[in-house]
Amino acid sequence: MKLARPNVFHPRIVLASWRDAPGGAADDAGLIAALRRRGLHARWMPWADPQTERADLVILRAVPDAADRRAEFLTWTTRVSNLLNPPAVVAWNSDRRYLEDLAAAGVAVIDSEDWCGPGDDRVGPEGTALVFLGGEQSHAFHACSTVVSQPAEPDFELWDRGYAVLDAACAQVHISRSELLYARVDLIGGIGASLLRGLDLIDPDLGWRHLGTGTRAAQQRRFALAVESACERLGLGPLSHRGPLPHRGP
Repeated sequence: MKLARPNVFHPRIVLASWRDAPGGAADDAGLIAALRRRGLHARWMPWADPQTERADLVILRAVPDAADRRAEFLTWTTRVSNLLNPPAVVAWNSDRRYLEDLAAAGVAVIDSEDWCGPGDDRVGPEGTALVFLGGEQSHAFHACSTVVSQPAEPDFELWDRGYAVLDAACAQVHISRSELLYARVDLIGGIGASLLRGLDLIDPDLGWRHLGTGTRAAQQRRFALAVESACERLGLGPLSHRGPLPHRGP
């Protein structure tokens, strides 16, 4: 007689937003469907909702009020079972002095009076936002304060600079680059003279709206795959929690 297959575990996943936009940013609308296609079921919920602490995995996606409630927010990140990106990353990146750390590590950064924090989109005309998923390059767009943002196709040298920024950041918090579900690196200036304008590892605007329909679907699938990989790494894979086998009789 064949043994029954073990129960499949479905982690409770929350995409964290804020109270004024409980359904998240409109640009992230496709993420729920992308996750579902990988067998991952997620729901939107304001980060301060006590129910988030019951989730198996929380993904920060739209928390603009976190800066004004920093102490409360950082305490909350330590109460969540599993957070992406990890709490230590969020705490480090939420302090604008993170740029001092990166400068000390050899990263070329802008002048201190122009420093920005995560979520700050005040980027000059030559600004390029590099988006990484699962620690690998995904897509890019021009982030400008004077014109409508548009897609970008950075030279490999700019991507290399982006990787160098992520490696330096990960060294600060003692994790590997693959442990970052997402990252946005904002560079300003041309090839060979680009400077880091900002790094968002908390809840970056990933710029899905700048991608064509097919490309957007493909990159959101990569986002879902990165979440799936994180679930496996955190012990939240489909066979991580085996329930008891059903009674088979005498």
